[in-house]
Amino acid sequence: MARTVKKPEVRRAEILQAAGNLFQAQGYETTSVDEIVRSAGIAKGTFYYYFKSKEEILEALAQQICADIVSRSQVIADDPHLGAIEKFCAIIASQNQTVEGGQSIVEDLHRPENRALHERSNIETVRAFGPILASVVEQGNREGVFQLEDPLSTVQFILAGSLFLFGHQTFNWTPEEEAARMQAMLLLIERAFGAAPGSFAAVLGASIQGRDDRWHLQSAIPRNAFLLWLLGYRGCPGQWLLI
Repeated sequence: MARTVKKPEVRRAEILQAAGNLFQAQGYETTSVDEIVRSAGIAKGTFYYYFKSKEEILEALAQQICADIVSRSQVIADDPHLGAIEKFCAIIASQNQTVEGGQSIVEDLHRPENRALHERSNIETVRAFGPILASVVEQGNREGVFQLEDPLSTVQFILAGSLFLFGHQTFNWTPEEEAARMQAMLLLIERAFGAAPGSFAAVLGASIQGRDDRWHLQSAIPRNAFLLWLLGYRGCPGQWLLI
């Protein structure tokens, strides 16, 4: 039987798909390279031609999720029919859908043994996602709902700081302490953006409760979802990525 020859990008995508399916079905830790090889229908040498290890597979899958979120968010940010705060809401809903499809990958990233990879993913998130959010803030400046001189630096500072403060359970906050710091972060964001007090909570609360269906938000998204989304909060349905 003749050997099937595929383009490298196709073969690599098939390996990632097989690994992703296995990680979702049985978990990253319990999945072996041999199982990935069998599922992809390839030789073990072919696997190692494309990936040095299972950890490299996880990193590639995380990059896929991040790239998908960035792509979807860019489309929303470019929509000329939405206002700035509307775009934030739509980006949240889009991110939730993406992360639900890769929830197991997100959970694996938060394992202590994957901390170095998690930190690299955080850096990539700040670099790739920050400019998109900054463009929305710039639109808000033009609309008069925000007043911010340096949107990109401010957004990246908030993203990086919140990822460290709330990531890896570094500080082992109690639920009450974490809630207090989230509320403080919401206030910080509103003040940094020059937004009216309570503006994010009011708009997001109304849309989340179904009083405005323009953004197609699911009822499972919690109040103050914008804050939880920026913080990479993982205690709510859908598990906000910002990895």
